[in-house]
Amino acid sequence: MSFETLGLSPAVLQAVKDAGYENATDVQAQAIPAAIANKDLMVSSRTGSGKTAAFILPALEKILAARGDNTKRREKGVIYGPRVLVLAPTRELAMQVAKAAQTYGRHIPGLKVATVLGGMPYPLQIRQLTGPLDILIATPGRLIDHINSGKCVLSNVEMLVLDEADRMLDMGFIDDINMIAGNTPAERQTVMFSATFAGHVGRLAQQLLKDPQRIEVATHTDTHENIEQRLHWADNPHHKDQLLESILAQPELDQAVVFTSTQRDADWLADRLAELGHAVAPLHGAMPQGKRNRVLMGLRRGDLKVLVATDVAARGIDVPTISHVINYGLPMKAEDYVHRIGRTGRAGRQGLAITLGLRDDVGMIRRIQQFTTQTIPVQQIAGLEPKTQEPRIFPPRPAGSFDDRGPRGGFGGRPGFGGKNFRRDDNGGRPHHGGGKPFGHGADRGFAPRGDERGFAPREDRSFAPRGEGQGFPPRGDNRGFQPRDDRGFQPRDDRGAQQRGDRPFHGGGKPAFAGKPSFGGGGDRPSFGGERRGPGGPRKGGFGR
Repeated sequence: MSFETLGLSPAVLQAVKDAGYENATDVQAQAIPAAIANKDLMVSSRTGSGKTAAFILPALEKILAARGDNTKRREKGVIYGPRVLVLAPTRELAMQVAKAAQTYGRHIPGLKVATVLGGMPYPLQIRQLTGPLDILIATPGRLIDHINSGKCVLSNVEMLVLDEADRMLDMGFIDDINMIAGNTPAERQTVMFSATFAGHVGRLAQQLLKDPQRIEVATHTDTHENIEQRLHWADNPHHKDQLLESILAQPELDQAVVFTSTQRDADWLADRLAELGHAVAPLHGAMPQGKRNRVLMGLRRGDLKVLVATDVAARGIDVPTISHVINYGLPMKAEDYVHRIGRTGRAGRQGLAITLGLRDDVGMIRRIQQFTTQTIPVQQIAGLEPKTQEPRIFPPRPAGSFDDRGPRGGFGGRPGFGGKNFRRDDNGGRPHHGGGKPFGHGADRGFAPRGDERGFAPREDRSFAPRGEGQGFPPRGDNRGFQPRDDRGFQPRDDRGAQQRGDRPFHGGGKPAFAGKPSFGGGGDRPSFGGERRGPGGPRKGGFGR
């Protein structure tokens, strides 16, 4: 669909054409008209589908409409705050949104766009918040700081956008989002973009949105037609390093993002690749924001060929020339894999996503394939084939099967009991194990016997009935049975009676004592702990705690 049919104003439409876009993507074609009509939206779309423009273009239309409305014009010198507030989970994503707002609003005179991010100087942000402002893009944590200090005014927000809402909730921003939304007008328009609206994301949408329109363009189970996925098994970390060096040396590689699991691994791997002669730099959350900006700028200019990053960069990097994404370390969550590989294959280009896996990574790779319902093809590099047997990962189960969570047919990732998978009863009954009747039906509830040797019927030699002669656990005739023995009873022994000192009974009176060991209280001619002791109530020398 052409942008000219979406109801955009001439100034915004001209900026879109200047950016080189003529036709809208699916999410843009559905979300832009609905957002311009002032409807609340719940939008699901995969990364790289153009969702940023899907809310920035309607936001610019709202700003232009307010400028033409005399009742909404603002007086000079009065702090009104932003008309549009965009919340993003990471600084990189917030900066990408700010860049898109400036790109598509280049023909709007006097457009004011500000960013409030962690790691940036406070004075500059305060000046932006107290001056004329149209669009504010912020991360929740830093925005809360300005709200608490009284420097941020949100009472005139007309449109609230939650970008990557699921990611913000995963990062623990649920209370911050509710607090920020509580400082905005109740009659505002709210737009939420999220990979899923299940669970806590859906509950948040019910709280913030009014009669929302649901737009679902793509999900995590959709295939990435323009992204080829590969899995290379490595015998050990040294073998994995060799595979990485071979991939980075391929002539078809333009730019690559290498993902690691930790910040320390990112710094270490970047230093190692730099020693090999690669134009490389790390990117992770522990770096100052200024340095992170310089790294991203170098990547966009082409000064860097390889970016070694953690998952903080998985959302927000929009560099069309990235041809390869390499998972050197696997993500902590399966959904982050989708955002990682989405850094390549942008704007219709072809991309390659490669995962380097060790045997310890089998569990996460299985969860990734369950989440995407797709199998990652295994390939080998000539001369670097693994010497050990490759781990086996069962393919994902089709949609609608009993276990929608993934490819496991039974316990422990194995395909069911005795080679049979769980399945649903054709009449909607509960799942059962291949034979007999489903659980909880009539007198045959439980495991029904089967005709083959793999059934669950009790076998004659495995029941709990007493076994015949020579089997079971009969009493033994030797001295290792459980009968009390004469020399091991608990009766008081003749040589250890109760002894008294004065009118106080000594420890162990009437109870058996251990032969050959000193008493703990003294008395008589026995040795005692604590040294010399005097009569009852008297002091003693060297005693414990006295």
